Amino acid sequence: MTEPCDLNAVDARSAISARQLSPVELTKSCLERIDKLNPTLNAMVTVAAESALEDARRAEHASANGREEGLLHGLPVAIKDLQATKGIVTTYGTSFYSDHVPTEDAGIVARIRAAGGIVIGKTNIPEMSIGANTINRLFGATGNPYAPELTCGGSSGGSAVAVATGMAPLATGSDHGGSLRIPACFSGVVGHRATPGTVPHESRTITQTNYSLQGPMARTIDDVALLLAVISTRDRGSRRDPMSFPLDSSSFLEMGTSSIDTLRIGVTPDFGGLLVSKHVRKEFEDRVAYLGECGAEIIELSLDLTEAVEVDWQLRADIFATQYHRDIDGFDESFNPNVFRTYETALSTTVLEIARARRKQIDLFQTLDAVFDDVDLVICPGVSVPPFPWSSLHPDEIDGEKVDNYMAWLGLTSCLTVVGHPVTALPAGLDSAGLPFGIQCIAPMYQDVALLAMGKAIENGFALSDKYFAPRPDHEAIELSDPKCQELGKAAAIAAAR
Repeated sequence: MTEPCDLNAVDARSAISARQLSPVELTKSCLERIDKLNPTLNAMVTVAAESALEDARRAEHASANGREEGLLHGLPVAIKDLQATKGIVTTYGTSFYSDHVPTEDAGIVARIRAAGGIVIGKTNIPEMSIGANTINRLFGATGNPYAPELTCGGSSGGSAVAVATGMAPLATGSDHGGSLRIPACFSGVVGHRATPGTVPHESRTITQTNYSLQGPMARTIDDVALLLAVISTRDRGSRRDPMSFPLDSSSFLEMGTSSIDTLRIGVTPDFGGLLVSKHVRKEFEDRVAYLGECGAEIIELSLDLTEAVEVDWQLRADIFATQYHRDIDGFDESFNPNVFRTYETALSTTVLEIARARRKQIDLFQTLDAVFDDVDLVICPGVSVPPFPWSSLHPDEIDGEKVDNYMAWLGLTSCLTVVGHPVTALPAGLDSAGLPFGIQCIAPMYQDVALLAMGKAIENGFALSDKYFAPRPDHEAIELSDPKCQELGKAAAIAAAR
């Protein structure tokens, strides 16, 4: 039987507006789902049950008196534990901040509350949100909702799992080299990495960058567009972000829908030779063939972004030096090894090497951008490998080829961070092993509305296929599973840090 928490956000919002569903009923349903599945999956690290129910009662009272307070009126939203929440513990996934209770909301959270959203709790992340496997020493690991012993990806892994399993209809995430897109693809949900500057980020530490972006996660394109309309709103606080450009955020609610048979889809499995497993290549090929059967014009691309992996490593070093040079001396030797490795790279990188990387970055941007003269969008696989055990920080090898560091297997997402174009991660059914498979859809800069409309057309096409329509996670199977994500995950994270 469908529970209120299984409703998509747009449907739940309509039901609340029609007085067919109360915010209290929806919030209680989400809290019950958390109670049921979180002990196994460990997606929510802080549950704000008391304050969420209080906010839900307020929203219910407002509805009863004919007052609705915004686009998200009465909808529970899970917040990534990287984003500050007033009065609710915000740990950034590290014991250094285990008791930190912010006195004000991050801008993204403030906009959600102003739109009537209900903060239901905080979602798990890697330590300081660095890494593509959601595991840390403080809370342990978050399990995949289709196979809890496997990773859900990261760094927005807790948010992806919360949405996938109905713990909340909406969640926030953020994206450096794939932190929205990887967990979306591994968990069977939608994540949107918008054109840089679309979503204001008042706490950024470096200006004019494709890194440190914030964005929405949900089960459908329509739900992602709803949350994006809220978090991209320009308000007084957003002026603190120098990248926040003029934007009519309501445009995300008016995107319409394209038709698959009108789309010219550029296709690449590896952007000219990035490391991608044979398994992923075959699964991607099958879905491309299906889109062709649906009437899309499929255009095989000769597109080389392989140099973006090295560019990304250099640019990340520059960004990490900016972000951590004031704090690094206060971290002990057990702190997230990904942070130390990248920071050490920064210290050994010359100004000339960074300059070369920045010059190559614009070349790569123009290489991809030129493709859109001939296609409407580009699609590629979401992740180079299927989900792997969360006990490993990253896969050791891909088809026998050694993975050198925690970023080397993420070329499919990190290369798109380098160029900066908007990307929607879209679920595309289950693979031959019964695990979620996702694709990335890419459009020209500032064309986020058009990208979401085209993504919705592909989403609708997959929904018509028994093979590529992904069923929701099996809740009973999750309850019966016992991966011990919390305790064993803590031990694995501590061992990795050593």
